[in-house]
Amino acid sequence: MTVIVVSGTGTEIGKTVTTAAVAAVAVAAGRSVAVLKPAQTGVGPGEPGDAREVTRLAGEGITTLELARYPEPLAPDVAARRAGLAQVRPQQVADAAAKLATEHDLVLVEGAGGLLVRLDDEGGTLADAARLLGAPVLMVVTAGLGTLNATTLTAEALRARGVRQLGPLIGSWPTAPDLASRCNLADLPKDAGTPLLGAVPEGAGSLEGPAFRAAAGSWLAPELGGTWDAAAFTEREAPGAPAV
Repeated sequence: MTVIVVSGTGTEIGKTVTTAAVAAVAVAAGRSVAVLKPAQTGVGPGEPGDAREVTRLAGEGITTLELARYPEPLAPDVAARRAGLAQVRPQQVADAAAKLATEHDLVLVEGAGGLLVRLDDEGGTLADAARLLGAPVLMVVTAGLGTLNATTLTAEALRARGVRQLGPLIGSWPTAPDLASRCNLADLPKDAGTPLLGAVPEGAGSLEGPAFRAAAGSWLAPELGGTWDAAAFTEREAPGAPAV
């Protein structure tokens, strides 16, 4: 059994689609998979959240669990406080993931926002839950300008807490990448301190489930069960030498 925490350098960068891709590849390999969403924000009662989107993309055979849901699209601690609802604590996240891990081959814990977004008024974060679990973090990053600083800061935060990083993965590789995105392919591994583990193409989340599942393995490196080749991708997408 394995637990992987899926976090990132910000919000709306492809964590849910990445989670679905990792889940789909694991299911295709015959593994039982559970996806835990500790805190879903910006979604009302009865509305589909991130866990439901993972199921739509990766298939119905996945177990999903949501610990808390808050209607306003805010950091979990603030959203809970404003809604008058109980906050989620890192220990609750760790306990829920550990229980799922006794019943599944792979548990994916998808965070809300970035790594250090607060879950509760005591300052608990997803990084704390990962540390309690002894689980590695898959860092979902953006492709373009600004990603190197955010990636470096997130990697340093993980190291400072003694949490292992699996590696960075680009959550949405542009259909028409700009110069910054193309140059960042070489620098992201340096700033993260670990190799790139994949690149999910822009718009992947709009695919129908069967098409998504058929393609997911080509977006993920072998460490995540896929066939994506970092060296080949970088050679193809990186810019040529500047003119002199």
